[in-house]
Amino acid sequence: MTNRIHNFNAGPAALPLPVLEEIRDEFLDYKDSGMSVIELSHRSKWFDDIINKAIERAKRLLNLDDRYHVLFIQGGASQQFCMIPMNLAVDGKSADYLNTGTWSTKAIQEARIQGKEVRIIASSEDKDFSYIPKGFQTNSDASYLHFTSNNTIKGTQWSEFPQAGDVPLVSDMSSDILCRSFDIKPFGMIYAGAQKNIGPSGSAMVIIRDDMLERTPESLPSMLKYTTFADKNSMYNTPSCFTIYTISLILKWIEETIGGLDAMERINREKAGILYDFIDNSDFYAGTAAKDSRSLMNITFRLPNEDLEKRLVKKAGENGFGGLKGHRSVGGCRASTYNATTIESVQALVEFMAEFEKSEG
Repeated sequence: MTNRIHNFNAGPAALPLPVLEEIRDEFLDYKDSGMSVIELSHRSKWFDDIINKAIERAKRLLNLDDRYHVLFIQGGASQQFCMIPMNLAVDGKSADYLNTGTWSTKAIQEARIQGKEVRIIASSEDKDFSYIPKGFQTNSDASYLHFTSNNTIKGTQWSEFPQAGDVPLVSDMSSDILCRSFDIKPFGMIYAGAQKNIGPSGSAMVIIRDDMLERTPESLPSMLKYTTFADKNSMYNTPSCFTIYTISLILKWIEETIGGLDAMERINREKAGILYDFIDNSDFYAGTAAKDSRSLMNITFRLPNEDLEKRLVKKAGENGFGGLKGHRSVGGCRASTYNATTIESVQALVEFMAEFEKSEG
């Protein structure tokens, strides 16, 4: 494994090395089946075991009761942007959104395309999405309140989730799912594209409550109904088998190797603290997110000018650090410290950044 880099990509992103090694070791012959896991029928006993274990582990990690269903749906989080208003918006009620950046904006757009009554009850657009809104009033008559829990591009994250009373929360948790503990009860649904924090690309994990499933209109196409996936254990058609297999292994790693979400959160806070403390004590690097809104998963920062940023990214690549270029829409630099990113990688990055500052500052 001498060629592996310190991977700070925003997604597809780093996966835990023990999981990759387990995949490697059983890739050609899964559980004495005589087949690779990517050759197994999704109707086989082997895959049935894979998907059911993934569901069971997700339920244990998130303390889900029997009202919640764990689904795997192709199309990533972007498909969920349209499926949510299709399935969950109630006639005569608004679909409420909190706008904290690019992915919230896309979700809002997909609801508006369908002609839904959309209300944006708070936004951080006035300061280029550099903070998480506070002090806003929610509406008691909304179908749901949608928000993006972590914003990969701007490096902001909800430290405390919005409170909406009896209105169900719906959250895009693509880039911070399973990074910390939280109370699932206020949520009617959470969803996450797998490729950032829980697996490779190819599927979204959707966790949805019974009462939300009851809203699904019969008139929707089969593949756009949440009930289709819930009724068929996500196997109405051929699912993204390899992605679900890898998710199952990562959930096992979080549960058995890390020790659950409380332990995972402690590690993530330590990683982010190392990098933020370094940036805050530097006159060369500057964080871009408001300090009370900073993400544990995506740490965004700038250098004195764009030329230095380009040189940092280039030199980082030459020294075994990948993924530090900021999103193309905003520039700058970004280090994504997802669950699989190790404390050792973060410490090595800080040492590299200190050396770069010393030579270029």
